Amino acid sequence: MTALRMTTNQDLDPEQLREAFGVFPSGVVAVAAEVEGRSTGLAASSFTSVSLDPPLVSFSIANSSKTWPDLRRANHLGVTILADSHVDLCRQLAGPVEHRFDDVPHTVSDDGAVTLDEGLARFDCSIYREVEAGDHTIVLLLLHAVDAGAAAADAASPLVFHRSGFGSMAG
Repeated sequence: MTALRMTTNQDLDPEQLREAFGVFPSGVVAVAAEVEGRSTGLAASSFTSVSLDPPLVSFSIANSSKTWPDLRRANHLGVTILADSHVDLCRQLAGPVEHRFDDVPHTVSDDGAVTLDEGLARFDCSIYREVEAGDHTIVLLLLHAVDAGAAAADAASPLVFHRSGFGSMAG
């Protein structure tokens, strides 16, 4: 067995880091809310469950995001887990802000959370805490409601981000 030699305090090249981080797949979600009467949202590939008590989930957002400053003002946020058939939708949510919800069936809650009607699971959340973390912010969300109906009724797989591309889980 050959020992892997890693040096400490090395210059960590961002491209090497991106490649190394990319070997670990992550699910993709839409994070959205109604802001000033308009559906506003983004795609995030860093979603994870955090806690059952209190019920918390999280995602990370780049500090350079132009959408997050608007979204974070909303009382409630909707989080929708995307299916492997949502690659084009995911790209749309990363595209021009004024066209992100064009022809996308979605629901707006009384509190302004926007969820996509065709998601595998949908959550109504509010911001619990934001934690600065380098060039990103980790956003902890407190869950208020959950709808896993589509996930239970549909055998679709979640959309997965892996090695800078989209894919699905092998069943």
